[in-house]
Amino acid sequence: MMAPVIRVDGTGADPCGGTVRIDWPKALWNAGMIAGTLAALAMATRQAVALFLVLTWASLLVGHSVGMHRMMIHRTFRAKPWVARTLIYVGTLVGVSGPSGIIRIHDTRDWAQREPRCHDFFAHRAGFWQDLAWNLFCRFDFTRPPRIVIEPAIAADPFFRFLDATWRWQQVPLALVLYAAGGWPFVLWGVCARVFVSTAGHWSVTWFCHNPGPGRWIVRGAGIQASNLPGLGLLTYGECWHNNHHAFPESARIGLEPGQTDPGWWVIRAMARLGWVSDVGAPRPEGAREDLEERGQDLPRRADLNPPRVPGSRRSR
Repeated sequence: MMAPVIRVDGTGADPCGGTVRIDWPKALWNAGMIAGTLAALAMATRQAVALFLVLTWASLLVGHSVGMHRMMIHRTFRAKPWVARTLIYVGTLVGVSGPSGIIRIHDTRDWAQREPRCHDFFAHRAGFWQDLAWNLFCRFDFTRPPRIVIEPAIAADPFFRFLDATWRWQQVPLALVLYAAGGWPFVLWGVCARVFVSTAGHWSVTWFCHNPGPGRWIVRGAGIQASNLPGLGLLTYGECWHNNHHAFPESARIGLEPGQTDPGWWVIRAMARLGWVSDVGAPRPEGAREDLEERGQDLPRRADLNPPRVPGSRRSR
């Protein structure tokens, strides 16, 4: 069984102190994707838009939700090396950052939200448009930052280091293939529009899921509680059940309630049956939930916290 990874040392760190500043490489990258999206609208074809829809949904599902979020960040399952590299490569093609960058973004925010108080940059208390602008163009410079140490299996891996150094350039081979297949409409829709919508879409789920809404669980001591977004499981690959995820980050399955659609779990379950992944995590048992408080009035039925086991699955302790 894989042990949980503690990457953040918050000793002496201040989750509230700091300044939001323009991150020029990030700002120029996302501004370029926005400009390309506007150009794509002027060159729209049915084939290009269909390509955009398929590539965006599939890359976010397989690469970001399953590969980077559930496998790489939370280690909710173990994959064969070629599967892990494929998943993380597709996640890099989403266009937000490389593997180590995604970990730093996620774990810094997660640490801040689990503190009693944190800056609005991490709490998503700012208005919709301000928070979107922060996400697309800015970074947060801590007065006293936490220390983040990424495990050698990722930080020292030559392939992952290559992706970290070249993650923006990874769009070029894809763009060449798309240009050969359909010219500039395919490039603009398959690269620029996809990257912009993926980035903004990922942020929008994060923004809505960290503002007040339904959810069964309260994480004791955390200043920011997560919400579920009913009815959006298919569109968000199961990531919309974020209240469940905050309570049970060790679980490969996020849609724990009956009727909570979770395509990411479907992919993991299928890979387990093929023998490609193992050590699949499930919610920890009731005796290990001292950090949780149940708020059952928000949901009509009790959660199915003992989902059907798949080959190679594990139960967290």
